[in-house]
Amino acid sequence: MRDENEILPYTGLAALRRRTVDSVLRAWREVEVMARHAVQHDIRPSVPNEDVELLLNEMRRCLDSKGGEVTARAHTADLGRTYLKLNEAGRIKFLKLLAEEFSLDKKNLAALTKEYAKASDNAEKLRLEIAMRDVLVTPRSIILRQFTALPDGFKFLINMRADLLQIVGDDVSLKGLEYDLKHILFEWFDIGLLDMAEITWKSPAVLLEKLIEYEAVHRVASWDDLKNRLDSDRRVFAFFHNKMPLEPLIFVHVALVEGMSGNIQQLLDEKVPVTDIDKADTAIFYSISNAQKGLVGISFGNFLIKRVVNVLTSEMKNIKTFATLSPIPGFRSWLDSELAQNKSKLIGAGDREILAQLNTDWIKDKKAAAALKPVLLKLCSHYLIEAKKNDKPLDPVCNFHLSNGARLERLNWLGDTSPKGIKQSAGLMVNYYYKLSEIDENHEDFMTHGKIAASKTVRNML
Repeated sequence: MRDENEILPYTGLAALRRRTVDSVLRAWREVEVMARHAVQHDIRPSVPNEDVELLLNEMRRCLDSKGGEVTARAHTADLGRTYLKLNEAGRIKFLKLLAEEFSLDKKNLAALTKEYAKASDNAEKLRLEIAMRDVLVTPRSIILRQFTALPDGFKFLINMRADLLQIVGDDVSLKGLEYDLKHILFEWFDIGLLDMAEITWKSPAVLLEKLIEYEAVHRVASWDDLKNRLDSDRRVFAFFHNKMPLEPLIFVHVALVEGMSGNIQQLLDEKVPVTDIDKADTAIFYSISNAQKGLVGISFGNFLIKRVVNVLTSEMKNIKTFATLSPIPGFRSWLDSELAQNKSKLIGAGDREILAQLNTDWIKDKKAAAALKPVLLKLCSHYLIEAKKNDKPLDPVCNFHLSNGARLERLNWLGDTSPKGIKQSAGLMVNYYYKLSEIDENHEDFMTHGKIAASKTVRNML
């Protein structure tokens, strides 16, 4: 039985992935036992040069159609097991070999393109179009797709893409491999194939552990902290794929409260009495976390929030307001860059002198905090509304919620006084208001014209 005051007895995501790897290896051993012709080579973890040809042969074997479907799965499982046993250097070499040696057949594609340009008969053109489509399917993508037929194969591909994203850089061949992986995952993790479920204190322990480890916004300190976030006035919803039933893809924490919350420490305080949900009139989305790094760029968050709104609207008629209590992760770095400019148009000499106090322990100095408040609120409102890149808000959280149709409603002074909150946003937090009657219009205005929906209160701070 869990000790509710105990911090998780393992070292985080690395250990969580290690347990996933162990589970996958056990499942894939069973696949290999079923095949008479499964071949295993003892490739060393760093893949030294003398082992490269052995690894390439394992990859080529996955493209060999001889032996039937069972043997093909065994070869794929064998290749996957090899990858899981490699160290960091070995995985980099594995990914480069897969990217470079099993890429597009460019010569064949060029030849077909020339034939197509000369063809005049429609039937011939159609034949060449089909041939070109076949050539455009890279051998590496064929190998990768075979993992989807294996137990936990989807999780394997997600973790492989997470590894790949760390090293891809400007490497063209690795970018091609990353494209193939993303395309495969995008097909399988289409929003129509996902299920939304509520996570409660009675959910399986393994799922609750992942809820703790994957939390990316406000760290869960203990089992008591988690239990508080799953109390009767709280809700947690997540998207799942049926091939990964105990692996949340993305999850959101919701607090049912009276009025719009403006301070995260108060919202998460375990000593604060539980809200009577019959009196609650507001649902506060205070944390949304992507659980799978390998699914970066495959968006679920906007769909999750809207589905949660629909569920709460149908189940709780007293909830009339839907809003977030969100961090402003890029504010301090942007502010520091402005301060580094000797002649910033936004920061005058007087403000610069006041902002120098940010280098002190100003949070404990009431006089310093009082002087900083109007300056920081003004600059933060400018950052959220005016600071842009490619005509989109510079702040990623702001861009996410505005693109969903939310309104920039309120800035909260000292909304997050944790070390992380002070470091990334000078303690400020923001409420984005999802007013149901305005969501579609706000979304269209933002996506089409770049128009930012913001309350008069926030705009007046400019």
